[in-house]
Amino acid sequence: MVVLILERVPIGLRGELTRWFLEPKAGVFVGRVSAMVRDKLWEKACGQAGEGSCVMIHSSDNEQGFRVLSWGKSARSVEDFEGIFLVRMA
Repeated sequence: MVVLILERVPIGLRGELTRWFLEPKAGVFVGRVSAMVRDKLWEKACGQAGEGSCVMIHSSDNEQGFRVLSWGKSARSVEDFEGIFLVRMA
């Protein structure tokens, strides 16, 4: 399972991601894709986000059962504290 959250990105990028994911709320994408497709879509999202920000959460074999990646400037930052992901508010 993959969750991709985009803030302040071009509409064209959001439109392109709807080919792969369901968009239940503006800027929130959910779906199930292979690891290769997930990584390519992440590269595309970060490359086209401009001044926006991206957060991706996907299933992983770790203590929490998921991994969090973030790119760009946002009011919240995801930090890894000894293998546990926590969100820090700016």
